[in-house]
Amino acid sequence: ESATAFGCLVSDMWLGEFDYVSPEAFHSVFAKRYPVFSKRTQHDAQEFLICVLDDLHEAFKEVRAQLCQERQSPTAGASARSSSGTSIITHLFEGQLSYAIRCLTCKALSDRPESFTVLSLPIPSTRVCSLQDCLECFFQPDTLTRNNQIHCYWCGSNRDATVKASITKAPQIIIFHLKRFAWQDKHRRKLSTTVCYPFSDLDLSPYISTLCHNTEYSLCAVVNHAGDLDYGHYTAFCKHSVTKHWYSFDDAQITKIPDSAVQADTAYLLFY
Repeated sequence: ESATAFGCLVSDMWLGEFDYVSPEAFHSVFAKRYPVFSKRTQHDAQEFLICVLDDLHEAFKEVRAQLCQERQSPTAGASARSSSGTSIITHLFEGQLSYAIRCLTCKALSDRPESFTVLSLPIPSTRVCSLQDCLECFFQPDTLTRNNQIHCYWCGSNRDATVKASITKAPQIIIFHLKRFAWQDKHRRKLSTTVCYPFSDLDLSPYISTLCHNTEYSLCAVVNHAGDLDYGHYTAFCKHSVTKHWYSFDDAQITKIPDSAVQADTAYLLFY
């Protein structure tokens, strides 16, 4: 089971008996479930992360459902199964968006909820921008016209509409994916834009439509991508939860780094 292999990997990391720990055992088990990652070729860190979270969710969800059925009476088994869609993964990482859609003809308003574990943010500049700029771009209202029209229930036909996203449930840990790989003139390219991101006091309240306890976040990890579309190298910066020191993870090289080094032009995934 990949969940067991992942648990062993995390345990080995925290025991501190080795200078570094290779994830070979976890990768071997994980690749059997997701064969696309079995080949020694380039893969996208965001896609890999989503698969890992989904896989761990399924494993922990099954364990939780089984424990509920064992501990509760047979009559309570139905409610245990119906609530088995949650896990420690959803508890920590899952948030919810709501898309407010307004028909521009009859002005009828409807909401479409959508769960997320990673928010993919557009980068609105080619040179320098901030994480707040990316968030503003993601959450700004958009107009749906032509082929993107909605089918309005009240009008009974396709209509132009406006759509605006907001967060209705903020996760404990929010992950931002900076969309560095974009299409331009029918060609896919990598954006090397410098994205400035705060280390603390990231306030998401302007984008949250309901009363949430979590509105301010602090940075805890960064995944970096160096290279281009065809060849690249991933590294990570992680903040120690106890000492609060930052460390760089570059294959077998793990080094303590100053806070100033955490702001990098190669940032691809941000964990808050």
